[in-house]
Amino acid sequence: DAGWSQFVTMLEYKAARYGRTLLKIGRFEPTSQTCSQCGVKEGPKPLHVRTWECGACKAVLDRDINAAVNVAKAAGLAVTACGARVRPGLVPAQRDETGTHPKPRPTTARQAGIALL
Repeated sequence: DAGWSQFVTMLEYKAARYGRTLLKIGRFEPTSQTCSQCGVKEGPKPLHVRTWECGACKAVLDRDINAAVNVAKAAGLAVTACGARVRPGLVPAQRDETGTHPKPRPTTARQAGIALL
């Protein structure tokens, strides 16, 4: 729990630093137990059950994909199928994150793996 808390703290300050929004959903949100098609909560299932059929709408659901769709819905990121953009437009990189080194360093023959005769 402490490791996860530290990870979330890092995500929060990095999101704030780069002007992004971090959305969190409730820890006990039943994302893998709720049908992403009709919203009926089916209840807990053992971890070895990877696909299941909704008793209400008969949709066959992959446990992980269903949970991902429910997480997107819970975070308010789900879109309708009426032509809404699925991915946001490109965002230019921040000036301080463009590139890995301020100046290119010269390479010696030894570092490049070149044998001198």
